[in-house]
Amino acid sequence: MRTIIEKSALLKALNHVQSVVERRNTIPILSNVLLQAQGGSLSLTATDLEIEIREKIEADVHQEGAVTAPAHMLYDIVRKLADGAQVELALDADAGRLNLSSGPSHFTLQTLPKDDFPAMSQDEMPVAFALPAEQLQSLIDRTRFAISSEETRYYLNGIYLHTVEEGGRGLLRAVATDGHRLAQAQINQPVGAAGMPSIIVPRKTVNETQKLLEEAGGEVSVQLSDTRINFAFESIVLTSKLIDGKFPDYTRVIPSSNDKTLSVDVRAFKQSVDRVAAISNEKSRAVKLMLDSDRLMFSVSNPDGGSASDELAVAYDAASLEIGFNARYLLDIMGQIEGETASMELADAGSPTIVRDLADKDALYVLMPMRV
Repeated sequence: MRTIIEKSALLKALNHVQSVVERRNTIPILSNVLLQAQGGSLSLTATDLEIEIREKIEADVHQEGAVTAPAHMLYDIVRKLADGAQVELALDADAGRLNLSSGPSHFTLQTLPKDDFPAMSQDEMPVAFALPAEQLQSLIDRTRFAISSEETRYYLNGIYLHTVEEGGRGLLRAVATDGHRLAQAQINQPVGAAGMPSIIVPRKTVNETQKLLEEAGGEVSVQLSDTRINFAFESIVLTSKLIDGKFPDYTRVIPSSNDKTLSVDVRAFKQSVDRVAAISNEKSRAVKLMLDSDRLMFSVSNPDGGSASDELAVAYDAASLEIGFNARYLLDIMGQIEGETASMELADAGSPTIVRDLADKDALYVLMPMRV
């Protein structure tokens, strides 16, 4: 194998694929990226056995071939080369080395046989649809913050993606929850998504897809089965296993009878919470909200740190109420609100609160209160 490629193209591709490679691996081949030079392109593949990313980029191929090399080391080397440089990759098959040259810089890397590189099984994926990249990014951005990191409830360690019928609309809905807060976002159901199985996309897959979507444009092709999902961009394909578990019936925790409505200016609300939370206990992050006629008072009391209070003019005409929340969870949810105003629907100090973005009817958040 011998190929020449421009540094920026190689670096961009390596950045995409090396991020799935774990820093510590008990299986040496999983630390490597598979490089395949064929025709007029170089293909790069990386996997952790749960996720696989493949990217194809244009290259000047002088000799076709394939090899695996350490992913993170290769990325670090290319990252430090001069901008605009041409990079030559040449395999010395007899020595089992990959020679990398760029101007006066020369590197020799250990390799492992390409035949040892694991290939993800290509099961049939009967469901296929396409959607604009910004719609998929919106579903992920509005829900991934609520994914649980508690490994014992592994079925909450991802985004629940499924279709629903509501108000005469077919919807593709994403839901995530960690038991303290819940995030729900939805878009019109793409053509071809009807009848898709309800799936749980793992947290790492969600994060890797979100990184790719930040640079993507146009449409994303999605294929899925009960066990796998595949996202195809212009030159990148990400394939992942799904979480084998049953997502709980989240609709049961979305209250339907909260009768007290509070409207707040999102920016001012976040600033007030952030101010008083500066003195809160690092573990609980508790902040108390006291509601009275068109007035919201924030207070924090920390026996080890002192106390803080703030006040905000709001739209509220229901009965007085005191309720406590985790400040970080409040700020996480308010950080998803795109409009200037948010609506909070409350019942009492012990019941879940619904938060809505008045500029986006397809997003909904639920926050559990805490004792303060």
